Amino acid sequence: MKTKLNRRLLLLIVSLGVMIPFAAPYFTFDPANSRVDIAPGSLRFPLLIAHIAFAFAAMLAGFAQFSGRLRARRPGLHRIAGRVYVASVGAAGLLALPLAGYMEDFSKATGFLALALAWLFTAWKGWRGAVRRDFEAHRIWMLRSFGITLVAVSGRLLVPLLLLTYGLLHGFTLPAGREGMVEAVLNANIWAGLVANFAVVEWVLLKPKKS
Repeated sequence: MKTKLNRRLLLLIVSLGVMIPFAAPYFTFDPANSRVDIAPGSLRFPLLIAHIAFAFAAMLAGFAQFSGRLRARRPGLHRIAGRVYVASVGAAGLLALPLAGYMEDFSKATGFLALALAWLFTAWKGWRGAVRRDFEAHRIWMLRSFGITLVAVSGRLLVPLLLLTYGLLHGFTLPAGREGMVEAVLNANIWAGLVANFAVVEWVLLKPKKS
């Protein structure tokens, strides 16, 4: 139990360490600080801020929801965390749909769209399991949903590995230059994070429980 708690705490610290520096520039509310180009008068920037805010809320509520201590000692708070999580995923996932339309790279846009749809679907399935009092299905689908929530973290952590993979595939040459390499990696990291997290979550779910 203590080992599991330590792992969850470590994952929370790593997630905050990745997401806070990424999100901070957007909450200056200055489009000049955006990590993507924003056209003057575009709705992209406010949509992006709202998406990031709700995604961050979903991440925090997700960590709270998976706290065994909270679930056992304060079931009411666990239910509140679950409602906040589902509502935040719903808002962030729906906001992601128009944001995908602003992405020029097809691979990145489809990855973002697939991520949003999978996020919405798994959260909905988890919510339905709770409503129907099928708590095993609720646990399984919420674990899958939270795995998708953390793609925002894993996709960024995988960037060094993707850069190395790019180098290996191109014989450690840069046919499109350094900028082309970075762009190619950032266009693929959503897919990489989604596949990696899906594999980890399914491994956890399929792993035999200790008797």
